[in-house]
Order: sequence, then C-alpha cells, then structure tokens
Amino acid sequence: MRTLAAAALTDPVALDDDLLVHGDNADVLGRLPAGAFDLVYLDPPFNTGREQTRKTVRVRADPDGTRNGFAGRRYATEEVVRRAFADTFDDYLAFLGPRLERCRDLLADHGTLYLHLDPRESHYAKVLLDEIFGRECFLNEIVWAYDFGARTTKRWPAKHDTILVYVRDPARYWFDSEEVDREPYMAPSLQTPERAARGKLPTDVWWHTIVGTTSRERTGYPTQKPEGVLRRIVTASSRPGGWCLDPFCGSGTLGAVAAGLGRRFVLVDCAEDAVELAGRRLTGPGTTKAAS
Repeated sequence: MRTLAAAALTDPVALDDDLLVHGDNADVLGRLPAGAFDLVYLDPPFNTGREQTRKTVRVRADPDGTRNGFAGRRYATEEVVRRAFADTFDDYLAFLGPRLERCRDLLADHGTLYLHLDPRESHYAKVLLDEIFGRECFLNEIVWAYDFGARTTKRWPAKHDTILVYVRDPARYWFDSEEVDREPYMAPSLQTPERAARGKLPTDVWWHTIVGTTSRERTGYPTQKPEGVLRRIVTASSRPGGWCLDPFCGSGTLGAVAAGLGRRFVLVDCAEDAVELAGRRLTGPGTTKAAS
C-alpha cells in the first residue's frame, strides 16, 4: 500500500497498487481514471449538526479514583486519545452533489455505488441520486439496523442507517449472490434441510451490531463502521481483483475488508489523523495483503 498526498497523484493514475490518499476528495476524485472502479462506497459526514467525538481512556486502580469497581475497588480514568470533527453543513446537497457526479463517472459499466447516510438526509440524497444516475439505476435502499446507542422515551429510538444503492448500468451491473454471507431462516422447519443449513440471502434489512467497545475491530474513530457490513457490500458488488473506492475512508474499514477479500482499494480522507490511523490499521500485524 502507498500513502501519499493528493498533489502527488499523477494524471492519469495507474492503479497498480493500493492507495491511501490524504487530501480533499473533491480534488482527488478528479485525478482518478473514469470507468475504473467496481465499487464506490461513500460514508460522508451525516450532517447531524453536532460534533462527532470518540475518546480512548486508560483505566488504572486508584483508591482516590472517581470510578467504582467490583468489590468496592476504585479506579481512575485518563483520556489518552480524542478524535472529533464538526458535522454541520449549510448546504449538504451542494457538498455531496459534485462528489456523487464524479463517483458515477469513476464507476465501470458493471459498477455499483453505495451511499451510507442516516434518516436525516437520506430522502433528499435519493432524489439527488435519481437526478445524477437516473431512476432506472436505483437498485436498493438498505436499512442497517443495530442495537446500541442512546435511548429515548419521547419517540421511537432511532436505531438504523440508510444505504442507497445505485448502479452505473442496470443491464450490466455485477451482483454475486452466491458468495454473499447467508442468514438463518426465521422458520427453518418450512425449508428443506439443505436450504435450512445453507441459510437465506439477506434482504434489504440488515441486522448487525455496531463496533463495540471491546471489539477487536475498534480503532477509536468516531464514526467507524463494522467490517461485517462492508464485507457484505464488497463481496456482492465487486469482482475478485477489482478496484474499490472510499472517498471518506475514516479508519479504513473498506480497505481492510477489500484486502482480506482479494480486492484492491483507493482510500481518501482530508483528516490527517484519519489517514494515519488507516495507515496503521492496513499495514499492522495480521493485515492481509490484497491480490494484485
């Protein structure tokens, strides 16, 4: 994997290696070759109107500490790392629109785009994508439902994200239903033993937990997505050895998944700490190198 600044990208880019690029994706996307990617996955800021923060703490035994533990023991906590970014845009669609237009151009004829948002903006973004791709290129609206996070008793607790899926060409797109992970049938007794043992193809509602505080995947990045969700996307919509692009890569989850599945990747982020974190994650012990 090569890590480089946006200005170091040549034109045209020869995608003969995995790339991690530090720079504004509005600039970087224009330097990548059109029609080159099997898959584009975008997980942009959600425009929540608040700062997104994730902190890592160190806990140690301390009789004067403020945290209670088992059998009356006391512990003190020390903040080690804090990562945060502002998540507010005056005109969110004006921010997304040019990037989505360029991502469409970057897709191969068999390519697919996944736009990961939450219910605040997803309906506006769907209308925008209809304009950019054409309504006939809409493939799915996936609901990713999870189980942790803030609770409220004043409304139905919001526990899902929306992933909008559009294809470059509705007659030629790649979708590998045979390789996608399977789910248990809700009524396995109504299936043959063979079908029950194999499980069913997931629907457009995905139940998958978030990255937990004790998960081996956890990097400390504020909006990190679980590898299981990305693995399903990459398996279904990219070919072995194909190229996958993430213009808002954060901690590099798409790259980690793509490498493990034998795909190549281009990751982009404007935040220096995100690029450093993704670089460590993708070159650390146990990393599986993508096929070339």
